Amino acid sequence: MKAEHNVVETLGQFSIHTHYYASPAPRGTVILVNGSLATTASFAQTVRYLQPHFNVVLFDEPYAGQSKPLNSNRRPITKEQEAGILLELIEHYQADHLMSFSWGGASALLALAQRPARIKKAVVLAFSPVINSAMRAYLERGIDLLLNAERRQLGDLLNSTIGEYLPSLVKRFNFRHIISLEEHEYQQMAFHVSQVLTQDTRCYLRGSADIDVPILFVNGDLDRYTSVEDARDFNRYVRRSQFATVHGAGHFLDMESREAWVQTRDAVLQYLAPDALSAPESIAPRIPRGAQVIPMTV
Repeated sequence: MKAEHNVVETLGQFSIHTHYYASPAPRGTVILVNGSLATTASFAQTVRYLQPHFNVVLFDEPYAGQSKPLNSNRRPITKEQEAGILLELIEHYQADHLMSFSWGGASALLALAQRPARIKKAVVLAFSPVINSAMRAYLERGIDLLLNAERRQLGDLLNSTIGEYLPSLVKRFNFRHIISLEEHEYQQMAFHVSQVLTQDTRCYLRGSADIDVPILFVNGDLDRYTSVEDARDFNRYVRRSQFATVHGAGHFLDMESREAWVQTRDAVLQYLAPDALSAPESIAPRIPRGAQVIPMTV
């Protein structure tokens, strides 16, 4: 399963490094939206169950991963800009499905509110319209560490909060990733966290009533930060909402265990392409497998 690598120019100012996985029997093309500070590596488990059935597009935001050296990164970019980048990539790759993880749900919803004509369905993983007490405590602690680039403390914070159910080996790789980031990446995350703490997630739900595609929201029943109960509040904002729960999983869903991977796969494929589940299934991976880089996300 090899990816085709490309650089796509977007918004007249950002160079975006992309990975394109061609499916042997495509039912369409899915574009995946990373969580904050993540790279395309964070979707390794997801590609395993999507690529047999869909072409899959992954990309790094201008400030992260393989896009980072292609851009100046002198100042943080806004979620509106991230949504604009996503819309242009949808057109470039003619994607007809969208799937986001965690913080990526913010730019995904902003993009969907502009009614991209190609998108037929969307899946939003581990995201909530509510800043509950657990999430607020995490963000308030995190923003101080981000502003001061307290690398090791940031790694510990992530692994002890939203990453609490990750396998120990994945936590070690995750910690290594977090402490290796550049200061502009911490400043980027601090910029968005400050918006959330002062405006709540409502600033990213503006125009959600204009979303006209159906969306499946998927959350883990052990996730205290973007909980199943809080996610169901999306009913108030998105008309065509559906919900699925991954049992025995926290915030990182299919990255946490073999069982969570199977449940996430089944929920996503049942929604996007029900006939895909009757096709020969991918083998569920043993978790952890290799050096998976996990994002610090909301």
